[in-house]
Amino acid sequence: MKSKVLLIDDDIELVGMFKEYLEQEGFEVKTVHDGEAGTAEAFTGLYAIAILDVMMPRMNGLETLRRIRTNSQLPILMLTGRGDDTDRIVGLELGADDYVAKPCTPRELTARIRAILRRAQSAPVDNGQQTAITVGQLTMWPEQRRATWAGDKLELTSTEFNLLEVLARNAGRPVSKNTLSEQGLGRPLARFDRNIDVHLSSLRHKLGTIADGRSCLQTVYRLGYQLIKE
Repeated sequence: MKSKVLLIDDDIELVGMFKEYLEQEGFEVKTVHDGEAGTAEAFTGLYAIAILDVMMPRMNGLETLRRIRTNSQLPILMLTGRGDDTDRIVGLELGADDYVAKPCTPRELTARIRAILRRAQSAPVDNGQQTAITVGQLTMWPEQRRATWAGDKLELTSTEFNLLEVLARNAGRPVSKNTLSEQGLGRPLARFDRNIDVHLSSLRHKLGTIADGRSCLQTVYRLGYQLIKE
């Protein structure tokens, strides 16, 4: 079955080029040209991923992302201006899974889409047996892409789930940012890339604390991040 991609961008010529390339690569693509239409499509639940441009008239990409995240954890890849770090960081803080700087090639965009989808798609469950990962009050079911803290459901984006799973599987020891990027984002860590830091900051706010009141997610100087194993 073809993965359905929602492409939200007001640049009709660029959208046409991306759509043609993605369809040649086996994707089914729906294009819309403003944030309101993009939000409505995202809420249909028909898509595997959305590609969202930051710069759009009337309702920009960041506001569109904010609205989508009120009711959907659909994986979202942002298109940002090259060198515009503010939009990138704000987009990640609002729940984007990753970003690509424009101008970008269709090949680069396709590679980033596939990296996100590989990690977002659920693994098949073997004979109904679901293996849980438990670290303190955190429990994760990777096959279901589901996680709880003290029994309460955690609302995580696809990338947040990926990163938390990597940390949970290595609980009690530091995990480098490069490892987190490769295993959580599906790509090597780029120089000056703050993706991991922003996603982990968001996770800190969603996870609870351990018995002594500290966050269960700690920064380990020069080594990376660690999920504390109580």
